[in-house]
Amino acid sequence: MRALKRILAGMCMAAVMMTIFTPSELKASELKAPRGIEITAEETTVPVLGPGETKIWKFTIHNGNEQAANNVVIIPKLGGSGAWPFVEACQEVNIEKIDPDGSASVEYIFTQRDDAPTAVHKIQFDVYANGEAELMASQNFYIKTTEKEKEEKPLPFPDNSGNNVNGSDSVNGDNSDNSKDDVTDAGQQPGEPPIVSDGSSDYMMADAGGFSNGGVISGGGSNSGSVSVPRVIVTGFSTDPAEVRAGSNFALIIHLKNTSKATAVRNMLFDLNAPTEGSDEQSVAPAFLPASGSSSIYLDGIKANGTADISIQLNAKADLLQKPYSVDLSMKYEDAEGSQIEASSSISIPIKQDARFEFSDFEISPESISVGDEANVMCNLYNLGRIKLYNVKAAFEGSCIKKEEVFLGNVESGASASIDAMLEGAEATEGPAKVKMTVSYEDEAGKIAVVEKELELEVTEAMESDMMTGGMEMIEEEQKGFPVLPAAVLGAVILIIIIIVVVIKRRKKRQRMNEEEGLLDELDRPSEDER
Repeated sequence: MRALKRILAGMCMAAVMMTIFTPSELKASELKAPRGIEITAEETTVPVLGPGETKIWKFTIHNGNEQAANNVVIIPKLGGSGAWPFVEACQEVNIEKIDPDGSASVEYIFTQRDDAPTAVHKIQFDVYANGEAELMASQNFYIKTTEKEKEEKPLPFPDNSGNNVNGSDSVNGDNSDNSKDDVTDAGQQPGEPPIVSDGSSDYMMADAGGFSNGGVISGGGSNSGSVSVPRVIVTGFSTDPAEVRAGSNFALIIHLKNTSKATAVRNMLFDLNAPTEGSDEQSVAPAFLPASGSSSIYLDGIKANGTADISIQLNAKADLLQKPYSVDLSMKYEDAEGSQIEASSSISIPIKQDARFEFSDFEISPESISVGDEANVMCNLYNLGRIKLYNVKAAFEGSCIKKEEVFLGNVESGASASIDAMLEGAEATEGPAKVKMTVSYEDEAGKIAVVEKELELEVTEAMESDMMTGGMEMIEEEQKGFPVLPAAVLGAVILIIIIIVVVIKRRKKRQRMNEEEGLLDELDRPSEDER
């Protein structure tokens, strides 16, 4: 019985210890993901759904670690704001085991809600091991939902004889809503192929940069019976994250539109060509490189007057300057009759560089002042980044000093600026007190940023300082009013002269007295006659 009680007590103690030392919640953001786990989608383009449509999305989970991954769970969730655009809630897929350097395939079935808006949604797939105890990888993918399209009246188009199949009297007929991408009859003779606008005026600017659509070149195949050449243009693009920083990965999502309202396009191939950047032969490389795979993207097709999105993961070169970079997009596709069509477009992607700078140590002279006195504070700012700092200012604040501001102006990349300020003591402190230096600057867009650094300064009472100063002034005045050293020398000389004079007089007096005594002795001595 006692042994049983001891076992039960030990189990209770172990449970208490586990409760104390085991975290109650595991947050995915706080877990460290091991390397070698990848999740990839079989499709390279952004899937597009309509109301009620279903998409089977297939992914591959690859385990590049040396250990097997057990009890793997893949959980999709909405990466941005808004409601879940699909009929069912987030689906979890479980995999019992993925061997080292092995792979496993998973698939998800997404059915769009009828009320889902037209938008591109970011779906984040998190891969866990050991149930949900260990985050292995996290990857973002994109899917587009579209609203129900309105029915449009088909456009008239001519046959080979120049007559309208729909029975209209002219190519454009009375259809007033024809766009510039439709057939143009200016200067066209009966039986001639239709004239298509070259698209040179199709230019737009986007928030994250700009894009322009080039001309369309048709070649190959026979389109003698074609009404017009279907044109695919770029209507916009976005990046994730919205601000692309040098040296980071980002997703580029390009929005496309088939402007032809009568002809669908298919078998589409897109290729991105970024400009070459670098100061020397060793660092010359394209400004943007694919994070994985190649720079080519394939799309099955776009229906007439339809839209589609393509995406690619890119990496921005670390040494790029802060400016927009133009990326050329070439397009090759076929119309309904198999005619080969080529087009081009350009996209302008702005690059942001983080400001990098350092401060030297403070030089404070003197390190202790009294109230009302000033101390000189100096340090240097070194601009180590690749961007120019505009309107740089330094402000000194503290309870023991009066506020002081210093304007430095603009600081070029790779340059330095000197911060030199005179700080006046305002309130006495008990020992060294902290003074905060706040440096503010602007970037090219006028956005203000600040950085702070602290120094220590001691301020004493003004009375002590005045007494010491007054004593020093009195000593200086006394020294200035009476020349002590010359007077001492003169006094010594005079004293020596007096001593010499006194000695000489005494000697003369003594000699005179001796002579007088000698004369008296001679007078007192008896003469020879008297003897």
